[in-house]
Amino acid sequence: MDFTDVSLTALRVLRAVAEQGTFTAAAASLGYTQSAVSRQIAAIERAAGAELLERRRDGVRLTPAGRIVMRRATVVLDEIDTTARELSGLPTEAATVRLGWLPSAGAALLPRALLALRRSDPDLNVVSREGGTPALVRALRAGSLDLALLASAPPFRPPDTESPPLVLRTLTERPLYLAVPAAHPLARADFVDVADLRGRRWIAGSSSGEDRLMGVWPGLDERPEIAHTARDWLAKLQLVAAGCGLTTVSASLAPAVPAGVRVLPVRGGPQEQRRLLLARLPGAPSEAVTRVAAALRAAALDGGDASPGGGGSAAT
Repeated sequence: MDFTDVSLTALRVLRAVAEQGTFTAAAASLGYTQSAVSRQIAAIERAAGAELLERRRDGVRLTPAGRIVMRRATVVLDEIDTTARELSGLPTEAATVRLGWLPSAGAALLPRALLALRRSDPDLNVVSREGGTPALVRALRAGSLDLALLASAPPFRPPDTESPPLVLRTLTERPLYLAVPAAHPLARADFVDVADLRGRRWIAGSSSGEDRLMGVWPGLDERPEIAHTARDWLAKLQLVAAGCGLTTVSASLAPAVPAGVRVLPVRGGPQEQRRLLLARLPGAPSEAVTRVAAALRAAALDGGDASPGGGGSAAT
């Protein structure tokens, strides 16, 4: 089989597997069976005469040959989608930028940037989607995203070890904060001492894997009591407002906290810094991508003076 005979379906399946990280997740996203996905991948690898995916215990990732195919496949699939729009009589999207973002970035920074772009570049189309850092990195590598807002914690390692390295720019570096109910005794001061966090009830980010302790103050010398788990940051903060526990919060979320929550710094112990990164694949970005990146940087600077402590009292 010659590679020029590869089907568009096989290219779409390869992109889905690279983006989702497993055959099972790709099959679910496409509405295919796992065996159908496996057959498509086997066919495209036979045509390429090389393995395009490295099978690992924790999933799959693109090989060097896979990255070559994926880079070209992204262009082909985007052109096909544009052609389909034209044939359907839909307007052609002249400049579209695909942006991925973390939930914490969607609370304030992203809306500020999109509002500014609507005013300065009304013809520029930005399509975006939320995700966790690993998923967004896979989507960048698969060519499904042009830019991604990622989180980084000490020791601030790169988000993946693949080659070539992603182009990273730090938009913000700010301390991690603590969200407490406004009626809680800890909320009476302007900061919380880390020693006062022992024996508290916590609202964490997930119930499994490494994400289980997201929301618990790092480095506590005890097994924390997880009272509630929630993926959505607004749900976490509403649980805090209801007096159900404490949770950590990034500085970018401070302007969006609901009534009944105070956001406070924590003193004592190591300084807990968090970075917000803007990531893309190496190479010269398009003019549209450059404009979106500039708007995100400006929005990050505009929000740089956001201070914690909001939320008012329990009665507000």
